[in-house]
Amino acid sequence: MQPTAYIFFRTNCRDAMTFYGEVFGTAPEIMSVGDMPEDVRAAMPPVADDAVMHAAVPIGTGWLYGSDDLFGEFGEGAGMAGCNVAISMPDDAETRRVYEALSAGGEIRSPLEPVFWTSLYSAFTDRFGVRWMVMTESPAP
Repeated sequence: MQPTAYIFFRTNCRDAMTFYGEVFGTAPEIMSVGDMPEDVRAAMPPVADDAVMHAAVPIGTGWLYGSDDLFGEFGEGAGMAGCNVAISMPDDAETRRVYEALSAGGEIRSPLEPVFWTSLYSAFTDRFGVRWMVMTESPAP
């Protein structure tokens, strides 16, 4: 069993998941509302055909899932306060590369620097409003 983060976006899930795929060198799987069966779609509030019903980006051996907030459950400006996507990279060079790509245009909460548990760590919110914790894998004790 492995938990998977599922992120809701106001309207820019497709852009975010495509970007994450580029950063991690993978292709996102994206299902639009227009791809849904008509009987299922008929039970939903009116939503644009290109809104994202479900998206998945493979990252290493895990996945990052997401969708547009089709039902407006999370309200205008709702973010991921109190929740972060944490990812450990195999070495400092890859940690720097991922940090630079994901944090561009975002807000740095903790700069990329050594900390007592790993050689590099940073916490930031990306340009899509997703909070990340990026670090280098710690050596085995």
